[in-house]
Amino acid sequence: MYSKTNRILQQQPPRHSDPQQQQAGSSDFQPKPAAGQQQMGEGSYEGSADYKKRTEDYLKTHDVKADAEAAKPRSAQEARELEQAEEEGKSHSKGEK
Repeated sequence: MYSKTNRILQQQPPRHSDPQQQQAGSSDFQPKPAAGQQQMGEGSYEGSADYKKRTEDYLKTHDVKADAEAAKPRSAQEARELEQAEEEGKSHSKGEK
């Protein structure tokens, strides 16, 4: 059965946070970049274009099959260790297990 009780809310101490950080619930981020500068960050178009260009350059200038061959486990034990490490990593993820 549900009983209605008053919840006591704990008062949080004031925080002296960095003014460069976004405040909770705010839509204002760090200060805008100076005129002529562009904001860089995760998911930026410039960052994505740079990643794409570097990936294409790598694929054109490297022997990908040889790199893949060199990355293979050198022994059955190393293969098991890699498998165990992968399973350990997956156990900490929110997605696949």
